[in-house]
Amino acid sequence: MKKTPLARVKEQFESKDKLVAAVQGLATDALWIDRVSDAKGLGRISNAKLLRLFDVLTDAKKQFGNREKLVASILDLEKRGKDAGYKTRLEGYPLPRLLDMQRASSRRAKHAEAKAAAKPKAEAKKPAAKKPAAKKSKARAAQPS
Repeated sequence: MKKTPLARVKEQFESKDKLVAAVQGLATDALWIDRVSDAKGLGRISNAKLLRLFDVLTDAKKQFGNREKLVASILDLEKRGKDAGYKTRLEGYPLPRLLDMQRASSRRAKHAEAKAAAKPKAEAKKPAAKKPAAKKSKARAAQPS
């Protein structure tokens, strides 16, 4: 049975305050765009969202190190490295959205590679088809030569 967010918080961090501190420690300027209300702060966010945020931040830090490398990875996978407008738009996206885009782009790239690798094999097996002889039209056949 799946554990509740509160049970996961108590198991991994012992209290919500320690979870908030862990998220704040990972939420540096290199990874995080701060969109949290200053009046409320991270302490008011639900346990489930904090756990997801912690998982996303640790995953991004481990795989890419910072947002710039993540954005560069997306641009490379989508073959849009020179598109400055698209790059600036990606830089404004939140981290979870960027990670989802990177995963989707990598899946599309792998699928395209597999499809391209399988295509020449299928074409090589088919023998060259002979073109049928061109038929003369009735109007042309009726004309005297």
